[in-house]
Amino acid sequence: MKIGILGTRGIPNAYGGFEQFAEYLSQGLVQRGHSVWVYNSSDHPYKEKEWKGIQIIHCTDWESRIGTAGQFVYDYNCLKDARRRDFDVLLQLGYTSNSVWHRIWPKGMRNVVNMDGLEWKRSKYGPLTRKFLKRAEGWAARHGDLLIADSIGIRDYLRQEYNRSSVYIPYGAEIPRDFDPAIPHRWGLQPDGYFMLMARMEPENNIEMIIRGWMDTPKDKPLVLVGNPGNAFGQQMVSTYQHEKLHFIGAIYEAPVIHSLRHHSARYLHGHSVGGTNPSLLEAMACGALIAAHDNIFNKAVLEDNAFYFSSPADVTAILQQEITPETIRTFKEKNTNKIRDTYNWNKIIDTYEETLFPAGKTPAPRNY
Repeated sequence: MKIGILGTRGIPNAYGGFEQFAEYLSQGLVQRGHSVWVYNSSDHPYKEKEWKGIQIIHCTDWESRIGTAGQFVYDYNCLKDARRRDFDVLLQLGYTSNSVWHRIWPKGMRNVVNMDGLEWKRSKYGPLTRKFLKRAEGWAARHGDLLIADSIGIRDYLRQEYNRSSVYIPYGAEIPRDFDPAIPHRWGLQPDGYFMLMARMEPENNIEMIIRGWMDTPKDKPLVLVGNPGNAFGQQMVSTYQHEKLHFIGAIYEAPVIHSLRHHSARYLHGHSVGGTNPSLLEAMACGALIAAHDNIFNKAVLEDNAFYFSSPADVTAILQQEITPETIRTFKEKNTNKIRDTYNWNKIIDTYEETLFPAGKTPAPRNY
C-alpha cells in the first residue's frame, strides 16, 4: 500500500510531537512492506529525497517569513501535491491549518485524520483564534473519511460533539536502557532530591499552579522546570516566582539527559490539561518516574490509579509533602512501566495503524487520474 503523511514539519524528527510520531510510524510501515511518503517543510534541515526507505516530498513553507499564516500555505501546498499522487491513504496529523482546505482534499484516496487534542481550548489563543480552531475541528471531524483519536477522552468527545465514531490509537514510548545518576549533578541536584516539571510554558499546562503549590512547602527539595521560558508567559513565571531552589533550566533536547532527570526525580509533575495522550507523560512513565498529574480525563485514562492527582496549588503542596511508602512507589512505577510495554508499545501501535489504514480484505478506494 502507498501512504502519504502530512501535517508535520517533517522527518527525521527535529522538533518533537507529531514529527516524532511520523518518524516512528513511517519507519514501521516501511519495515512492514508499505510505500511511505512524508511531506517535509522547505525549512526542514534534511534536504534529501529519501530517508531510511521513506520518500520525502519537500513543499514550500513560508512560516519563517510570514509567521503562522505560513502554516496554512504549507499545508495547502502539501494538499495540492497530494492531489497529483496515487496514495491509497493520506494521513493528516492534526487539523489546525489543513482542514480549512477540506474542499481540495484529494479524491480517490482515504483521507484519515488524527484529531490531536482540543486545540481551541488552549488559553494562549485569543477569542477569534479559538473560534476558528473550533470550526477547524468541525471541518476535520465532518469531512475525514476516518478519524483517529489518540485518547479515549477524545474518542468520546468526537462521538458526543459530532456524532462521529473514531478509532482509538494512542502514541507510544520506548523504555530507556539506563539512567545516568551523574546527570542531575550538572545542575547541583541529587538523585531523588528534587521535583521536576517538563512542559511548554503555557497556562493550560498549569505551571503556575505547580509553582505556587511548591512555594507553600518547606522547599527542602528544589523544583526544576524544563522548558523554554522565552515566551511572554514563561517570562512572567520567571519574574514572578524567584527562589534559590526554583530552577528554570530551559529546554533540553538530549534524550538521555531528559530520561535521567525524569527517572531520578522525587516527583514528576505533569500539568497538561488540554489534549489527548501526551507523549511527554508516556516518556515519564517509561522512565520509571513517580508521577503527580493534573486531574483530568486525559491523564486519568493513561495513568489510572497509578499516580497522584492535583487540581489546585493546595493539592500540589499536599502531594509534595506526603510520606509515600516504598511499596506504593514500587507499585506505581512498575505498573506504569508495564503499560508502556503492553499498551503504549510502538510495535503494537504501528500494527494497529496498519490494520486501521489498510483493513484486511478491503480494496483501496478507486483512484481518480
